[in-house]
Amino acid sequence: MNGELTTKGPVLGVGIDLIEVDRIARVLERQGDRFRHRVFTEGELAYCEGMKFPHPHYAARFAAKEAVSKAFGTGIGGAFGWKSAEVCKDDQGAPWIRLDTSTDSLLRERGAREVLLSLAHTREHATAIALLIG
Repeated sequence: MNGELTTKGPVLGVGIDLIEVDRIARVLERQGDRFRHRVFTEGELAYCEGMKFPHPHYAARFAAKEAVSKAFGTGIGGAFGWKSAEVCKDDQGAPWIRLDTSTDSLLRERGAREVLLSLAHTREHATAIALLIG
C-alpha cells in the first residue's frame, strides 16, 4: 500500500500507543546504534536523523510499531517484530505502513486488506493509532 485508502471495509483490529519522548531519548543515549538498528528500518533511521529534533520522530515511529502490533493482536515478538512494519510518508506527508512479507501474510490471515495509521507528537509525548481494515 502507498498510503492511499484503497478499500472500505470493517475495522478488524485497533491498536493505540502513547510514549514519552524523553523515554526514547534516554534509550537512544544509553544504547545508541544497538537500539536504533534493532527497532528501526534504514528508511526510518534516515527520516528521523534528517530532522532537527529527531527524538519525537523516533518516539512516534516506536509508538506506531506498538500500535500496529496491538491491532494485529500479537504485540511485539514472535509473529510481529520491530522491523515487521516500516513507517513511511506519502507525497502529502501522511504516514502509512509498509509490512514485510511475513506480516503481510499475517494481514491476509486476519482477513484484512490494509493498515491505516495516524501519528502525533509534542515535545513530551508521541502517540499512534492503527486500524486493520477488511
